[in-house]
Amino acid sequence: MSEAKPALGAPLLKVENLSAGYGAVPVLHGISIDVHPAEMVALVGSNGAGKTTTLRALSRVIDCTGSVTFDGHDLTRMAPDQVFALGLVQVPEGRQLFPRMTVRDNLLMGAYRRHDKADVARDLDKVYTLFPRLGERKRQLAGSMSGGEQQMCAMARALMAAPKLMMIDEMSLGLAPVIVDQLMDILAEIRKHGVTVLLVEQDVQVALSGADRAYVIETGAVALSGSAKDLIDDPAVQRAYLGL
Repeated sequence: MSEAKPALGAPLLKVENLSAGYGAVPVLHGISIDVHPAEMVALVGSNGAGKTTTLRALSRVIDCTGSVTFDGHDLTRMAPDQVFALGLVQVPEGRQLFPRMTVRDNLLMGAYRRHDKADVARDLDKVYTLFPRLGERKRQLAGSMSGGEQQMCAMARALMAAPKLMMIDEMSLGLAPVIVDQLMDILAEIRKHGVTVLLVEQDVQVALSGADRAYVIETGAVALSGSAKDLIDDPAVQRAYLGL
């Protein structure tokens, strides 16, 4: 994987007027966001604002209206496995590992669509380098690990899919601050290798501390957007989300 830096050309992911919900219950109301190659973009907001629903719509797990373009492809009529095959890969909230499978087997599940066995083996070694704890525990059942280790495993499994853009849902949920700091450092390293990141977080401080840009979601709509640095200094964001 070669090192890459954020670019200002065409977005890798472009979302326009996205609306979605569950049955007759609308959740998203015309969200528009874009993510450029090698960026880390944060999608932040309170619980129930629509962040996870946004990721589910982008992954095509739920139906949506509007326009979603990823790497030049229109996703709006695709199935989830087609979206995954294009390199748009989600790390779900709650990790959703296979608890009775070993760490190694969980990681290989991320590469289930890949047929390049030699490249998969090389990427597995790279993942163990990036997450040394997983290398130490590769024969351990995933369900027996700590919450932080399971989050590492979920992120590493997504990397084994060779993603172009990795969407991470509530990475910090239930984890100690020291573990979250470690994960943010790992995300910074992942980006050096050209993987773009869309980070969904209820912990606004965590998200804005590592992102390039951010969107603040309130009641299913984009309320604020801009550089992460500007938003973390915004008095409205400080009052609403940072307790300042």
